[in-house]
Amino acid sequence: MIAKALTIAGSDSGGGAGIQADLKTFQELDAYGMSIITAVTAQNTLGVHGVYPVPIEGIVEQIDAIGNDMGTNALKTGMLFSSEIIEAVSERIHYYQWDNVVIDPVMIAKGGAKLLQDEAVNALIDTLIPLSTVVTPNIPEAEMITNRKINTVEDRKKAAKDIVQMGAKSVVMKGGHGSADDVVDLFFDGETFVEMTSPRIDTRHTHGTGCTFSAAITAELAKGIEIKQAVLTAKDFIRAAIETELGIGEGHGPTNHWAYKKRGVKSF
Repeated sequence: MIAKALTIAGSDSGGGAGIQADLKTFQELDAYGMSIITAVTAQNTLGVHGVYPVPIEGIVEQIDAIGNDMGTNALKTGMLFSSEIIEAVSERIHYYQWDNVVIDPVMIAKGGAKLLQDEAVNALIDTLIPLSTVVTPNIPEAEMITNRKINTVEDRKKAAKDIVQMGAKSVVMKGGHGSADDVVDLFFDGETFVEMTSPRIDTRHTHGTGCTFSAAITAELAKGIEIKQAVLTAKDFIRAAIETELGIGEGHGPTNHWAYKKRGVKSF
């Protein structure tokens, strides 16, 4: 069986994040990638210079084109920008009864540009999170979703529980925004916490890490891998992508999407 993976996200003209990063990741992990573009962004390693949302009918028609013909074994959402887009995407996911849903709650770009309107957070909580197999927030995103200040691992655990109570089956609380020498990503399946610790990598080339990480989980779920192992593989994938710098651009450069397969070494 060919594993099919779908990304519903924004386009990154610089190729480091968004659907471009997702499709690269799907390909590297042997999943057939498909995409629904929710917004076109003009961006590079120095920042986001423009955001142009796709009309709702255009997003729905893209989803229906996939749903009425090809289907998908797993999907992820990235940049959704507005409450109207979130509600339309949620309705179509529910209509097609798609499962293996990975929610990357993209809110703020590396350079600080806002990629989710403030009023859209409630729509995310009310309509999309209850459909999710896993939600993958970083610390600032988790703070916005839970309205909780997060400083410690214990704070992350409380926030993860909050998100599961919102309807998510599981959560990965990403630790990249922490300040410790080690990065601690926290997985919670509603019952058990798993701490995944790795050394912090000193590099500015981290553009698209969240997109790539959630896309790797999606590709593994599409292949029938259970959620915990999918998360562990994604952790390895993104670490290899960050460690093996491409050195592109003057700002936050993209990660190396082909590093994982070339390296071929797993550490989790």
